[in-house]
Amino acid sequence: MMTAGEVQDLMYDLFLMAVQLGGPILITSMMVGVLVSIIQAATQIHEQTLTFVPKLIIIALVLLITGNTMLANLQDFATRIFVLIAG
Repeated sequence: MMTAGEVQDLMYDLFLMAVQLGGPILITSMMVGVLVSIIQAATQIHEQTLTFVPKLIIIALVLLITGNTMLANLQDFATRIFVLIAG
């Protein structure tokens, strides 16, 4: 049986893992969105698809670059969870 401290540590690690996995994608998506919004405001072109396509391309590039690391971190975390369940 897990103690309250172990559950708290596990929840902290879960939150940290969520930030590590989602952070790079969200931050780059927000940066691209702000950049495209500035360009749209400067040129007065307000096309909705103009923000979607660059974000999609940048997110795909981020996933290609950091996907292996994200997957390895998630696998390590899942293995640790299963070891805790078995123990």
